[in-house]
Amino acid sequence: MTYDDKLAARIRRILPPAAGVAELHMFGGLAFLLDGRMLCGVVNRDLMVRVGPGGYETALAQPHARPMDFTGWPLTGFIFVGPAGSRTDAAVAAWLGRAYQFVSTLPAKWPRPRRPRPRPPRTRARAVRR
Repeated sequence: MTYDDKLAARIRRILPPAAGVAELHMFGGLAFLLDGRMLCGVVNRDLMVRVGPGGYETALAQPHARPMDFTGWPLTGFIFVGPAGSRTDAAVAAWLGRAYQFVSTLPAKWPRPRRPRPRPPRTRARAVRR
């Protein structure tokens, strides 16, 4: 997986220390989650930010921001910020503030209980007579 390690380290420094913040490798990069909900991430050299449907158009109007599209279809509520838009810690902090503001309004996503997998029936090894 390729992503900008320096940008990821800056995000770690800027995010408030909270018990609900976790990191997860996804989208070919690194995602940061708050209470199980994706907050932001790093894909290649881009900062990925979750701004929500309400803040989507406003965020796209900012310099260096573009729609997040992995498959050719933009995902509403998520944007990419190019390297020039995340050059300083203040710029990254501003984008993370937008993401934190939106994601903190969502209910926590609790882990789903795992269903036990059905096991195949045990069979005894039979002696083969020749």
